[in-house]
Amino acid sequence: MSQADIAVIGLAVMGENLVLNMESKGFTVAVYNRTTEKVTKFIEGRGEGKNLVGATSLEELVGSLKRPRKLMIMVKAGKAVDAVIEQLVPLLDKGDIIIDGGNSEFPDSERRTASLTEKGLLYVGSGVSGGEEGALKGPSIMPGGSPEAWPSIQPIFQAISAKADTGEPCCDWVGKGGAGHFVKMVHNGIEYGDMQLICEGYQLMTSLMGLDHSEMHDVFAKWNEGDLDSYLIEITRDIMAVNDEDGSPLVTKILDTAGQKGTGKWTGITALDLGIPLTLIGESVFARCLSAIKEERVEASKVIGGPKPSFDGDKEQFLSDLGDALYGAKLVSYAQGFSLMRAASDQNDWDLNYGNVALMWRGGCIIRSGFLGKIREAFNKNAELPNLLLDDYFRDKIVAAQDGWRRVCSKALEQGVPVPALSSALCYFDGYRTERLPANLLQAQRDYFGAHMYERTDKPRGEFFHTNWTGRGADTASSAYNV
Repeated sequence: MSQADIAVIGLAVMGENLVLNMESKGFTVAVYNRTTEKVTKFIEGRGEGKNLVGATSLEELVGSLKRPRKLMIMVKAGKAVDAVIEQLVPLLDKGDIIIDGGNSEFPDSERRTASLTEKGLLYVGSGVSGGEEGALKGPSIMPGGSPEAWPSIQPIFQAISAKADTGEPCCDWVGKGGAGHFVKMVHNGIEYGDMQLICEGYQLMTSLMGLDHSEMHDVFAKWNEGDLDSYLIEITRDIMAVNDEDGSPLVTKILDTAGQKGTGKWTGITALDLGIPLTLIGESVFARCLSAIKEERVEASKVIGGPKPSFDGDKEQFLSDLGDALYGAKLVSYAQGFSLMRAASDQNDWDLNYGNVALMWRGGCIIRSGFLGKIREAFNKNAELPNLLLDDYFRDKIVAAQDGWRRVCSKALEQGVPVPALSSALCYFDGYRTERLPANLLQAQRDYFGAHMYERTDKPRGEFFHTNWTGRGADTASSAYNV
């Protein structure tokens, strides 16, 4: 029996399709699943006649591999990954490579990298994006962990990954420790934002403008040919055209409660930990939470009054404005996401290459879009760019979009249509371009009630002062620090 190039543990949707992708690129793949019947079913079904090696135990799986052994774990994130690693460690030799291809939290990848390094093993925490179709035909892959592992897995990962329109693989080494899973987490957070923005556009077109689904199909199709060209706009266009058995649009039959698996929440929590204003993605997570309390919203709708949306303006102009609003807010989402990656890279000494991250997202993944090519150009031009809004191209684009964006948010607020992501993005944009914010009053308040001190405009940064505001307090001040 020929030895396999790589093993995949876990034959759920992503695992199965990654195996078939690897095999189609000329690699022999060993497969294992905790429920061994699934191995047989796969080998005799979708994998029939292919260069696959089925294993009924981890010992058998490890024994079927070329050295250094490469084993990719595709199981549920968390304790299940640790359990598989614990079983594999005694079976492996120095230099063998364990790869976690699930949506693990990046601190787990940091911990696993350190732990396995102590045992002489190499660890890779790799984000994989693209869903079922991407896994089969070419996903975006974001590997990080032990740098020594990259030369061994690079030929396989770059062969199976999606390719950008330049032909470059949408896969490159991200960085040490948890860098790969961190970048995948931010990808998913941006995905939350993109989806929420599109849904708010949909809500405005239905609740405010009264467009039917055929008209909305045409709007999304038109947007997909311009600056908003992206996978998510494309699939939204297609969703608008699908009818249920009774001829009505299928999307209208779907209950308006959104699920989530945690990566958006993790992105928001990490932003809070690092002090990065990730407002749009945060609002996108909270919008899903609000959607989940369906029964409570139904009761509230019966007793809390508000405007009844109506539209009597120029529809074509409003749709043009809405396209601008989506573009401007989308740019803010990416600007916030890349700012978060920069802060995390600095804190963890990851040395992330932001142009390469944009390239990895150009194909295969859920947020792929033409927009990312411009992001890559911006970071290739200035690797130290602190915020995408300061790049000449994006600065000019967002300034040009703001008038329509403001009109859309104004109309939505006036008519009582919720647009949390569109409006929070606009507030971030205005806050970022404002030289003086009201935080001076906030610091005065903090010093008044807690003696937290403040800096002065007429003194050097880093000097702190306290005022006895009431005349009844003492001169003792709290220490100045930020969490």
